[in-house]
Amino acid sequence: MNIPDDLLQLLRECDTPTVCNAIEVAQGQRGFTDFTKSTMLSSAPEDGPIVGFARTARIAGRNAPREPVEDIRSRRLAYFRSMASGPRPAIAVVEDEDFPGSVAAWWGEVHSAVHKGLGLTGALTNGVIRDLGDMEPGFQVVAGSIGPSHGHVHVRDIGSPVEIFGLSISQGDLVHADRHGAVVIPPDVIPGLRAAIETLLASEQIILGPARRPGFDIEQLETAWAAFERART
Repeated sequence: MNIPDDLLQLLRECDTPTVCNAIEVAQGQRGFTDFTKSTMLSSAPEDGPIVGFARTARIAGRNAPREPVEDIRSRRLAYFRSMASGPRPAIAVVEDEDFPGSVAAWWGEVHSAVHKGLGLTGALTNGVIRDLGDMEPGFQVVAGSIGPSHGHVHVRDIGSPVEIFGLSISQGDLVHADRHGAVVIPPDVIPGLRAAIETLLASEQIILGPARRPGFDIEQLETAWAAFERART
């Protein structure tokens, strides 16, 4: 999937709710459901959104692995090779198989530095983050929980489809994520997504402009809302 540079820059400037709404504008209807469906945490909410193609994997860590140590080490290196490959920009999307009982943090100071060094722009997980305040600057992790330990964390699978809070994500999907959660951007909306974002932002001003002016009342709201609904889709 080829993403124009100007659209990529615009996506980096928009929060995830805006992108979620704009996808519906591009599709011409409500009902888009490819988004996370629970509260998530950001390691650096001030950084804004992360945008990139998914590099998927699955981990676990509540219990010690029963496989030979050599197999665990080999799979970990294969994981890093996978993360270092593929189209850019890229986001690591890692499902914790222990969820909702996740206790082992894959993401902290070391792994945030390693993944950023391998060229990834951030990470999305239903699992645990730690080392808040020491995470690599410029590498945001949107996660399911915070905890102190790495437990027995180990890689279980590389490159298969994963699920993060009700959102199914496949290798190579275009993901947009921030402190609100994440969406997968459908390929068919890419050609019209810039125009959809611009339409959405302009239509919101039809409401926000009058609402923020002194003297706003119910009559002005009724007029503005009718114009808003005509303009949005």
